[in-house]
Amino acid sequence: MPWLTIMGLLPLIGAVVVWALPNGTDAMARVVALAASLATLAVGIGMALRFDVANGGLYQFAENHSWIPQIGASYALGVDGIALVMVLLSAVLVPVCVLAAWNDYRGNAARNFFALILVLETFMIGVFAARDVFLFYVFFEAMLIPVYFLIGQFGGAQRRYAAVKFLLYSLLGGLVMLVAVLALYAQGKGGDQGFLTSTLTGITFSGPVAERLMFLGFFFAFAVKAPMWPVHTWLPDAAGEAPPSVAVLLVGVLDKVGTFGMLTLCLPLFPAASRWAAPVIMVLAVISVLYGALLALGQSDLKRLIAYTSISHFGFIVLGIFAMTTYGQSGSALYMVNHGFSTAALFLIAGMLITRRSSSRIDDFGGLQRSTPLLAGVFLLAGLSSLALPGLSSFISEFLVLVGTYPRYPAIAVIATLGIVLAALYILITYQRMFTGPAQDYAAAWRDLDKREAWVVAPLIAVIIALGFFPKPVLDAVNPAVARTMQQVQVSDPEPAVPPVAEGTQP
Repeated sequence: MPWLTIMGLLPLIGAVVVWALPNGTDAMARVVALAASLATLAVGIGMALRFDVANGGLYQFAENHSWIPQIGASYALGVDGIALVMVLLSAVLVPVCVLAAWNDYRGNAARNFFALILVLETFMIGVFAARDVFLFYVFFEAMLIPVYFLIGQFGGAQRRYAAVKFLLYSLLGGLVMLVAVLALYAQGKGGDQGFLTSTLTGITFSGPVAERLMFLGFFFAFAVKAPMWPVHTWLPDAAGEAPPSVAVLLVGVLDKVGTFGMLTLCLPLFPAASRWAAPVIMVLAVISVLYGALLALGQSDLKRLIAYTSISHFGFIVLGIFAMTTYGQSGSALYMVNHGFSTAALFLIAGMLITRRSSSRIDDFGGLQRSTPLLAGVFLLAGLSSLALPGLSSFISEFLVLVGTYPRYPAIAVIATLGIVLAALYILITYQRMFTGPAQDYAAAWRDLDKREAWVVAPLIAVIIALGFFPKPVLDAVNPAVARTMQQVQVSDPEPAVPPVAEGTQP
């Protein structure tokens, strides 16, 4: 059974149906979009139940068909443990986003919005499942199209500027990667399946300079997508102007393609270059951690604040990847999942607040915990997860990243912990400004979470709490894939520093 193809086709078919609906059927468009996304999630759950966790380092549910044999491109899909959890993250967040935007649009706007969301889901599943470098590049670039229209058509006052800036940054990164993709194919064995990742992994390069240049081409594209400092500036504009549900998919899933590519493509395809570049990348990552956190502290716009916090969190993820330790990379893979859920909760709750107040300025809120205690509670819980409070999902992943970084880069690990302190400041200060203090007159007429909004928030909060106490299912899936990556990069965990045992004493 072609599980991955079916997962990709279901939302695409749903999008075609939504677009084909006649005018005046926006209610039906919502139902079709939700049904298609839930069907995709059901297939994803069925696939996950059949996934062999013990062999999570191997690609399963593989499909391989000749696509463009003249250039060596194949329609090759498959998931290891890391790709599986990212596909499931996409499948969970899309129906949540559809439900969150349920009443936001009418008429043709509703049909276009929900259809574009479904098309985007197809491309997200494709990019995580692609096992052919050329196919990966196609999905990598194709994701730009629905996001560009979602921001440009449905965003805020500066939506056109934000959409164009997002497109230009992403296209620049993609074009640089395309050059590296073609150079990599030329270095490989060629043939009608010359772009398969299995064919290109472990090849002998013509020299270290060639490998390093190709690595930099891939890494630059992924750093833009991630986003890392200093190629991050498109994210606050795009996330700040995008509708909340689009911001969820942009930051919660699309940006993970960058860190996913670093872990599953950069390291296995260019092992020597990855080891060569790791010290510099670690410095850039810790700058991202601190820079994103400091700018978040100074924000007056709620959505831009959440966007800057994500730049800081992505710095942690990159730290774990290039620390080249099992703990670090497992923590990064888990962090990608946990960050997706905590950021989704923050953006969606922010959207609910902005809809009620017709403003995204933090100073326009205050004293809300008295009139909307449920909204205040879920915002605080999502924020505490974002600052990695023990017992919530992000804590385990952040802890693993720092533990995995310290043996190789102790100074960087210590400096990065400042990001946790800053996270506590920007989350708790924001909560204090928006929810505590004297009750505001305008808030007296506000409703608290309604039933639909509760259905939007409840699964996210449930996952945040569940993975905080029991991250084992995700770690069991990703650990074999991490072990395989470590073997491909030809690195091993540092030996623990054990003090010498005095002669004649028991060890």
